[in-house]
Formats: sequence, structure tokens, C-alpha cells
Amino acid sequence: MPTFSHSGNESHPQVAASFGVDTERYDRARPRYPEGMVRRIVAESPGTDVLDVGCGTGIAARQFQGAGCRVLGVEPDARMAAAARNRGLETEVATFEGWDPAGRLFDAVVAGQSWHWVDPLEGAYKAVDVLRPGGRFAAFWHVFQLPPEVAEGFAAAYQRAVPHAPAEPPSAEQLMSGYETLFAKVADGLWETGAFTEPEEWRFDWEYHCTRDAWLDQLPTLGLLTSLPPDKVAQVLEGAGAAVDVVGGSFTMRYTTVAVTADCP
Repeated sequence: MPTFSHSGNESHPQVAASFGVDTERYDRARPRYPEGMVRRIVAESPGTDVLDVGCGTGIAARQFQGAGCRVLGVEPDARMAAAARNRGLETEVATFEGWDPAGRLFDAVVAGQSWHWVDPLEGAYKAVDVLRPGGRFAAFWHVFQLPPEVAEGFAAAYQRAVPHAPAEPPSAEQLMSGYETLFAKVADGLWETGAFTEPEEWRFDWEYHCTRDAWLDQLPTLGLLTSLPPDKVAQVLEGAGAAVDVVGGSFTMRYTTVAVTADCP
């Protein structure tokens, strides 16, 4: 089974361009972020001006707005940016590396499920340029673990559609190990600038009761499926739905949301 980590398929440029195919589904189905994490980032920032890098449809940005922040989004996909604007987020279309801040400074630079698309060193230097003294950088990702029966059913369905895919679902340890490689690259980029405090990892464990419909709604938004042809997606969803039926039509999804974070004195 694919690992959902960002060391493989999810980091491919063609995958990056595929998320804007169905912005309504993406915004509806993608998981939100722990409120405790949002509150902690805001509390450990010197103010409430936030830059959201790779903001997508504005899922994280709206949570920061709900915590009293003024948020500007930067998003390279014009379709995603339009969806974010339609939901009340001021958004500029650009890659973070190519974005012109025009002298604007922020109290926090955040990136939800998106910093793996940014060059870790160039992005870190850009974050230094746009952060006020004491400003906080925080890039965060969800690492999720399916129940074994659901994972095995999805793995089998995905392999039927994509025969070269691994057949065995990864363990929780294997999933986290794949992400730890990414977290280390992000931390190394921050550290190499010489401008940040020592990076930390903040971890937030939580659970979500996921129905069959909610899982099948979320699956097509994952990078594993966004670039597959519709008939292959339908094949995967049929098998994934059958696996959820076997466990009673719903299941508990366990998440660990990890933020790689540092401040800029």
C-alpha cells in the first residue's frame, strides 16, 4: 500500500498540479488541523499577521482567521487561489520562492501540508525575509493510520488499479519514519540560515470518526489518486468502500499532526 508520505508520489510536480481539479471536494473533504496547534502557533508569535504558504483553498487560513489573525495566502495554483478568495481569504498567485512580498512583514509564516513543495533552504531564507523579529515559522503535516482491515482493503484496491504499487500496508512506525525524513530536511533548511532558533517538532494526536462516505470523499483528494484516470479512481473507491463495509460502515482514523517550527529572533 502507498505510504501517503511526501517522499514519493505526493512530491511529484504533476501531482502538485492536480489538486486544483476539484477544489470543492478538496475543501470539503480534507481534514482540518488541531485547534490546540493553531492556538499555540498564535500564542508563540509576536502578533497576528500570518502568511499562509501554499494555502490551497484556505483550510488552515480560516482556522487562523478564527483565532483572530489577519491572514494572507500565497498559492501557486490559480484554481485553488480562486477557491480561497471565494471563501474570504486574500490570496496571491505565486510560488513562495517567486513571490514578491513588496516589503510586507508577518508575525508567523505557516504552511499546512504544503512545505514539501518548497525548496527547504530557499524557502527558509524567504521566510527570514518576511518575518518580523520574534516571528514564528511553522510547517505542519498530518500523519494518519488506518485500521488494518481498512488499510489492507485500500492497498488491495490500489494495487489492482496500479499494479506496480506495493502490496503491504505500512505500519505506523514506517509511516512516521517516511515523514521524519521530510521533517529533518525542513529543520536543516531553517538551521542552515543561521537566523532561526533550534527547530522543534510539536506533535498533536487526535482521532476522527470517519464514515464510509467521508472516506470515499477524501480519497480522490490524495496525491495518490488525483493524477489517476477516472476509471482507475472508481476502481479504487469501489474496493476501499467494500473494506469499510466489512468493518461496519465507519472506522476511527488516528492522526498525528506534526509541526516543524522555530522562531526568528
